[in-house]
This record gives sequence, structure tokens and C-alpha cells, in this order.
Amino acid sequence: MRFPMAVHARSLDRQFQLLEAHPLPTTAAAPRVVESPVTAPAGKSDAMRNLRASLEASIAAKLTSGSELIRAVARQRREEVLPTTIEPLDALLGGGLSRGKVTEIAGRGTRFSIVMATLASATSIGEAAALIDASDSFDPQLAEATGVDLRRLLWVRPHTMKETVTAAEMIGATGFQLVIIDMGSRRPPGRRAPDASWVRLARVAESHGATILVSAPYALTGTTSEAMVLAHTPHARWLGQGSAPRVLAGIETRLKLEKHRRLRPGQTTRVFFRAEEAVPGGRESGVGGRNTELSHVLSDIRLPTTDTRKAS
Repeated sequence: MRFPMAVHARSLDRQFQLLEAHPLPTTAAAPRVVESPVTAPAGKSDAMRNLRASLEASIAAKLTSGSELIRAVARQRREEVLPTTIEPLDALLGGGLSRGKVTEIAGRGTRFSIVMATLASATSIGEAAALIDASDSFDPQLAEATGVDLRRLLWVRPHTMKETVTAAEMIGATGFQLVIIDMGSRRPPGRRAPDASWVRLARVAESHGATILVSAPYALTGTTSEAMVLAHTPHARWLGQGSAPRVLAGIETRLKLEKHRRLRPGQTTRVFFRAEEAVPGGRESGVGGRNTELSHVLSDIRLPTTDTRKAS
């Protein structure tokens, strides 16, 4: 088997032999001086300035060089966010989940409702999303009812903590715009993931522009996350007074911004998740006051369709 490099070396030897046998005639011409390459100055090049000067103002304003386009795309990716469609949470995070960053929601609150709302938000605009379901609690029928486009969703069911973080790292590097790790109420079997695993995951998000959301009952990502939101224990809200049967109107939870690299932490907000199955009429019934417009279908528990009394 012949290699290209060997063929090229043999042909060069033959050319050298011909030059030694028939040398080129010498001339008295002055030797040619090869100038050193000129380094282009920083900023806009002279060619770009001259081209814009020769065009009309309306056309020159729309002309963009390759370097300017790259900088604009990088700047837009840094500023772009993915909204969760839960307005109080988006306002708490400065518009939504930061793209190219890791955001964590920890606590005993209604985290899975936030996960469902975020999946519905991403898939509804045509983005590919992946759910790393470490607790194996995902219900496709319920997700489709909340607006998740299952055709754009990859459902991964790992068995151990190591598989959970590894799957998120691999999927984030393949072009998925949204990757969510949901730990449920307890972490999967196996050792706790080392800090280096979360560092690699943050680098994958940064280099590939993926939005990564980690939902766990306790903090996991440490300093690698862009923001961390604490979801406090939810409380039920009921309809009816006195001895009359009370109907579950929904679940309310308090969210606190524990840390954020660009915003001041410590701010809190409340989110109300309306119980669609228990409240006939939906928004027309006026349940929940002005927070009704901010509510979403409750996804953390199955709500009863019959009247229930408040537990003493």
C-alpha cells in the first residue's frame, strides 16, 4: 500500500535531479525583495470603510463584516434567555433561564410544575429538549396535556447518579437547546456526583449554548450554576368557608433567589398553580384573584375530581 506522502517525496527527488542536470540560466536582474506581511490594524479594515463609503447610507448601514457578525452572535447568545412562561419566576431570574448557563431549582416546592412549564415553553417554539428523569416520575400524557410537544422531547431514564450527570453532559454537547435534570424527591442510587462533573457540565453549556436546568430537593451544582432558586414548601389553597365542603383551588409556593451572578439575591416571589381538574370554569371562575393569570396546570400531583375537605 502506497501512502501519498511517499509519492510526493519521490516526485520531488525527480525534480531536483532534473534541475541539477539542466540548471536554469542566470540573469543580471536585481534580486527580488519579498516584503514582510503587513498586519491589519485592529478594528474596521480600510477595505470595509471604503466599501461603506462608496454605498448609500441605507445600504451601508445593513452591511456587516464577518468579524462583526461573530461578535454580534456571541453577544446575543450571552444576553438571550429562555422564558419558563411562569411570569413571577421569569421576573425573579431577570427574564428567564440564561442560555449557555446552568440554573438550579432546589427545595421541596412545586419544582416539577416548573419543569413541565419550561419543557412546554421550549418545545412550543420548536426547540429540542431533553429530560433526564432520575426519579422515573415523568408522565407523557400529563406532559402533553400541559403543552409539551413530545415529538421534540428526549426522555432519558438513568439508573445512577453518575449516569444522570453523564447523560446531561453528552446530550448538551449534541445540540439540544434545553437539558433538564430532575431528581424528584430523592437522588438516584450511587455516590454523589463530584464537583468536577458539574464543572464539566457548566463548560458544555457555555461552549454549546445549551440551557441546563437542574431540579433537585437540595443544592447540587455549587458555584458552577448561574443562578439558584429555592422553592419553599407549598401550601394548598381552598374554596369554601365554614362547614361547607371545600374544593382544592390550587397550590401556592414561595420562591427565593438564593444566588445570581448578575442580579442581587434575596428577592422572593409567590407562584400559584391552579388545579384545573378541581375548579370548573378555569379562569372564568376567578379563582386565585389576580394570580390566576400567572398560574399553570398543576403537574406535581394528581388532583381529585371530587370535593375534598381541608385536613385538620
